[in-house]
Formats: sequence, C-alpha cells, structure tokens
Amino acid sequence: MVSLTPPGIGQQLQTPLHENVVSERIARLRERALAGSAQDQYLLGMAYLKGTEVTRDYDLAVKWQQAAAGQGLPDAQFALGYLYEQGYGVSKDYNLAVQLYRAAAQSGHAEAENNLASMYQHGRGVRKNFKDALKWYRISAEHGNPVAQCNLASLYFLGHDVPQNYSQAVIWFRMAAEAGNPVAQHNLAVMYYAGKGVAVDYGEAVRLTRLAAEQGYALAETDLGYLYEQGKVVPLDYVAAYIWYSAGKVGGDERALPRLKALSKLMGQEQIDEAERRALSKVEKAQETTTVSKQRRKDANAVIPGNPATPPK
Repeated sequence: MVSLTPPGIGQQLQTPLHENVVSERIARLRERALAGSAQDQYLLGMAYLKGTEVTRDYDLAVKWQQAAAGQGLPDAQFALGYLYEQGYGVSKDYNLAVQLYRAAAQSGHAEAENNLASMYQHGRGVRKNFKDALKWYRISAEHGNPVAQCNLASLYFLGHDVPQNYSQAVIWFRMAAEAGNPVAQHNLAVMYYAGKGVAVDYGEAVRLTRLAAEQGYALAETDLGYLYEQGKVVPLDYVAAYIWYSAGKVGGDERALPRLKALSKLMGQEQIDEAERRALSKVEKAQETTTVSKQRRKDANAVIPGNPATPPK
C-alpha cells in the first residue's frame, strides 16, 4: 500500500467551459448584481470563475467577487482569497489571500478556515506556524468540513510539529471518510492495512480503498490494483489489477506504470488485450463522471490532502 497522503497538498478547480451565451439566469444575476446585491455579485463571479453558462473569465470573476467581498460577504471573501492565492485574474498575492481568508474565517466560513490553516502550514502570506495551522484545521473540522478533517488527521498521523497521535488520526480520517472524502478513505485504508491506530483489518482496508478508487482517486486505484495482483483479501485477478493500474496511471500516480510493466510479464497476450479494452472503457467513463480531480495529488489541504486548500464551489 502507498504511504499516507500528506496534508496540505495543492488545489484545483476543474469545471467545463461553456459557450459565451448569456442565459436568462445569468441575465437576471447581472441585473441584480448591478443593482448592488452582494449575493448575486458573488454568484455571478462564481459563474465566470467556473465557466457556468458563460465563458470562463477570471477578470470578471475578480471584478464581481471584489464587489461582493467589499460588502462583507464571507463567501465572496473566500472566493476572492482563492483567486489571489492562485493568481487567477490578478497577480498572485499570498498576503492579500490570507487577509481575505481570515476575514471569512472569522465569520465561521469552514472552507476559509481550512485554507487559512493551509497558508499557515505552508508559510504562504504568513510565517509558517503549525500551531496556528492545527488551530484552524480543528475549527474547520469541527464545523464539519471533510477536507479539514482529513488535513487535521494527517497532521496527527505524521506528527508535524504536533505529537504523533494515531488514535486522533483515525477519528478524524473516519469522519471525513464517512462523508465520502476519497483521500480520507484511502488514508484510513492505509491505517487498517498497517495496523496503525487500529487493529489490522485487510477487509476494511480493501473496502475503503475501493470506495476511494471508485471516486477516481489515483493512489487508491493503484493500491487496489496491487491488492488484486497479490490476491490480498480479493481474488487473485491480473486483469482487474491491470485495469486499476491503468486508471492510476491515467490519474497521475507514478507508481502505476512500473507495476503495469511488471504485471504484463506475468500475463498472456489475450489477458492483456482484454484488460486494455476494459481499462480504456473504464477511463473514458471515469472522465465523464468523476468528481475527483488531480487536486488530491497536491494539497485537500481541496477542495480541492490529507488534501489541498479548498477551491470555491
């Protein structure tokens, strides 16, 4: 099994682009935004940020989020902080991102609390301070944010400037996993596989790994392939292993390719052909339906570890 995903790994916003056609909904949003509605300014800014019913336009996203944030709307403060942190439509400015995240966090905005913790963890716009990172991750986690729960658990697991505490890691990973967070599902699976903080339970490790893999989390896909290749708890199945390794490779897990090459030497050509056909079908389907981006390859720390800082929804 792969080692546990570290906390505070990158962020990514992944949404489709649309034709620049102003829908009736966008027209209404724009009218109300021009009239000074902070909520509609925020929603219009999000439409431009995500490319929802309009062509993605970061400059207009910034314009409308600035207008809404200027009226003290926490959602807009958070979104604008994200834009400054990423440098979308503005020059990257960690100091301003921290100010905006803090303003939203002080209003109880759970995602802003998580992202402020991430800034403290990485020393972006503030001096690196794991004590403050832990504080804000915990606040966000207690507000029910699965990303923060996963990040808090990762700090306890790794012992990053806090006493290593596997029991606490299990508690918070479990909360996030039960909320459907694939990074937490995978990390909890690692703990069950290794018997850290819990008794060894390969069956539970497989169940959690599968849940994460089926959401398109590349590390879990590769690990599930390994379990099939070794016949651990699941039936020995080289074709299934090949399929999951292929998915992990497409998802960006560097461990998958060497596993594929080694496995190919154990398989007949007919098995390889079948596996490649089914893997292609799986990858095509996953690209259409998965909600898990390569976010989890970097920080949840997403919303896009053990995640990235959360991007606005």
